[in-house]
Amino acid sequence: MAEITRGGHKFAGYSKPIKTPGHSSGKSHAVVVKDGEAVRLIRFGQQGASTAGKPKAGESEAMKAKRKSFKARHAKNIAKGKMSAAYWANKVKW
Repeated sequence: MAEITRGGHKFAGYSKPIKTPGHSSGKSHAVVVKDGEAVRLIRFGQQGASTAGKPKAGESEAMKAKRKSFKARHAKNIAKGKMSAAYWANKVKW
């Protein structure tokens, strides 16, 4: 797959998120998404925010509650699919 350059960053391909530490937008990740003919650069995630990350065995109740709260709060936007920032934040950070 060909390398894609957008917004000053190099991506391995479509739907391949990368970290963007220190970016002036304040977002921690970016991804280039293609849906049909539409191609978008989506920035998502708050820099420096401590997210729950992927579920882990023995995870604390506080982290379980944090993950559940995020998913409930953003459920409508997550459901919009891969062209939304909430979808990518849910997939990568939560």
